[in-house]
Amino acid sequence: MADMVNVAVDAMGGDNAPVEIIKGAVDAVNADEKVKIFLVGREEVIREELKKYTYDTARVEVVHAEEVIETAEPPVMAIRRKKDSSIVKAMNMVKEGTCDAFVSAGSTGAVLVGGQVIVGRIKGVERPPLAPLIPTENGVSLLVDCGANVDARPSHLVQFAKMGSVYMESVMGIKNPKVGIVNNGAEEEKGNALVKETFPLLKNCPEINFIGSVEARDIPTGVADVIVCEAFVGNVVLKLYEGVGATLIKKVKAGMMTSLRSKIGALLVKPALKKTLKAFDLEQYGGAPMLGLNGLVVKSHGSSNAVEIKNSVLQCVTFKEQKINDKIREKITLED
Repeated sequence: MADMVNVAVDAMGGDNAPVEIIKGAVDAVNADEKVKIFLVGREEVIREELKKYTYDTARVEVVHAEEVIETAEPPVMAIRRKKDSSIVKAMNMVKEGTCDAFVSAGSTGAVLVGGQVIVGRIKGVERPPLAPLIPTENGVSLLVDCGANVDARPSHLVQFAKMGSVYMESVMGIKNPKVGIVNNGAEEEKGNALVKETFPLLKNCPEINFIGSVEARDIPTGVADVIVCEAFVGNVVLKLYEGVGATLIKKVKAGMMTSLRSKIGALLVKPALKKTLKAFDLEQYGGAPMLGLNGLVVKSHGSSNAVEIKNSVLQCVTFKEQKINDKIREKITLED
C-alpha cells in the first residue's frame, strides 16, 4: 500500500522489554491498518513472544539484531561500537528510507545520539529537541525541550518554538498556537541569562504567536500550547508532572475507599472520574518525538507499557500524513 506507514520498533529497549514492547506494537497494527511494524532485536525472543498474539502477519516483520545497548552505557561509544544493536539497526532503517519512523523505550542517550548521527538533522536545524505532549486543563501542550539539550542557546530555543508551533498546528489542529517560555515570573525582565536573552528574540519572531513568560504553576492550566525551555528545566517540569499526577491518582483512589459512604460515592462517580483521570495519564499521549530530524524518532518512557508503545506508534501515522518534516524544513529554511 502506498500510504503504509513503516515503523521500526526497538523490541529490546526499556524496562518492560520485550513483553510490553511487542504487545504494544501488535496492538498498534490491530488498531490501524496503515501501520506496518518492523520489530528489531533478538529474533528468537521476538518470535516466541509473537506466538501469544493474533495479527496480520503481513504487517509485522522481525529484523534480527544481536546486540542491546544498555541504559548505563556511554551513548556515543555504544552507537559507534554496537553496529548490530536494535537501536543502531532500526535507526539505519529510517536513514535508508526502509522505515518512516523509529520508536524506542531504550537508552535515551543512545536514541538522542543515534538520531543526530545516523538519521541526521534537517538542514538548518541546530539542535533537535525532545517534545512530549503533556495534559492540561484545556487539552494538551507541547513541552519542548524535555531532555535533549541541557546547554541550549537562545537561537536553539527560537527554533524549538518554531518547530513546536508546526507540530501543534499540524498534528493537534491548533491554529496559531500560543507559545510561552518557562520563567520564574511573568515580568519580561525576570529570568536567568538564557531566558532574558531569548525573550526578545521570541517576542520579535513573526512566525510564532508568542505570549511571553509562563510560570510552572500555569502550565497545567493550558495557558500556552507550546512550552519552550532548555532540557534541564523541561525534564524537571516533566518529571514533576509525572510524580504529582501519579500521587494524586493514588490519593483519590485511596480516599474513595476510606468508608462505606465514600465507596458508594465512588461507584456513582466512577465513569466520570475514570475519564478525567485517564486524560492526565501521560502514557495516553505516546512518546516524545525528536523534532528536526530527517526521519521521525520517538522516545517513549523507559518504563513504557503496551499502551504507551501503541500510542507512540500511532503518533507516527499522523506525523507522516501531515508531512511534519517537510513543514519544519520549510519553516527553518525561512531563516536563511
